[in-house]
Amino acid sequence: MIESIIVTTVLRGALYALLASGLSLIYGVGRIINLAHTAFYMLAAFTMYYFMMQLKLPPVLTVVITVVVATVVGVLVYRFLIDRIRQHEAAVLIVTVAVAMALQELMRIGFGSLPSGINDLISGTRVIAGVVVYKQQLLTVGVAALVIVALELLLSKTRLGIAVRAVAQDAEVANLMGISVPRTLTITVGIGTGLAGVAAVLMAPREGAIYYMWMAPLMMVLVIIVLGGLGNIKGSIIGAFIIALVEALVYALLPTRSYLYTVFALAVMVVVLSVRPGGLFGIVFEEEKL
Repeated sequence: MIESIIVTTVLRGALYALLASGLSLIYGVGRIINLAHTAFYMLAAFTMYYFMMQLKLPPVLTVVITVVVATVVGVLVYRFLIDRIRQHEAAVLIVTVAVAMALQELMRIGFGSLPSGINDLISGTRVIAGVVVYKQQLLTVGVAALVIVALELLLSKTRLGIAVRAVAQDAEVANLMGISVPRTLTITVGIGTGLAGVAAVLMAPREGAIYYMWMAPLMMVLVIIVLGGLGNIKGSIIGAFIIALVEALVYALLPTRSYLYTVFALAVMVVVLSVRPGGLFGIVFEEEKL
């Protein structure tokens, strides 16, 4: 049982880390809570299904097209919808939910209401600590780790990363320093959405594509970024594996009540916030008193 819990934690944690780090990056730089984030994950899954299973394109080409499509759609939604109302948080929440629902209905109309199966990018299984693990799952963990390391290096070692961190800290000062804030925000949204696309090409072969597949991950991702500290990528990654562990424990210990994993995840978040209101790695800012 312990081995199964560890494997499930690592696999789910890899998925949640990709999704949460992307959403956390977007929030940290643009203060945008994009509730359509996991809808782009769903869109990428159906894109992969269409190009690989219906058009029979090679897997590598399908992966590239899928990530590009998710990224481009995410950027277009930001540029033509979110960017215009970015200063109005309530409007952003409503618009992004509307975008997610619209994408959901488009996928249901285009592909039907039944799950669509997708072939593994790499077939076969391996036995690790007595647990049978699909090679696709090992690929998921490996690629997720590489992507997260690449993201950290991008943000810490490149000029783009400096610009992103500068805008995240103070957009007005960054603009005075010659950094194009609109361009940086657009690139940030592209990177964040691209991470959702990567998560889809890794997980969709095992989970398939279905029109409502964005809902459950959205709840978990929101819990994770709040748990880790809003806008903190390191906190989101650590929070992803904490929540994945909670989910794995619920599946293992309460198999007939596995649907309660969301309740337990929320309970963990509430307990942490009661001790650290800013999350594990967040900072609580107090308004300056005049």
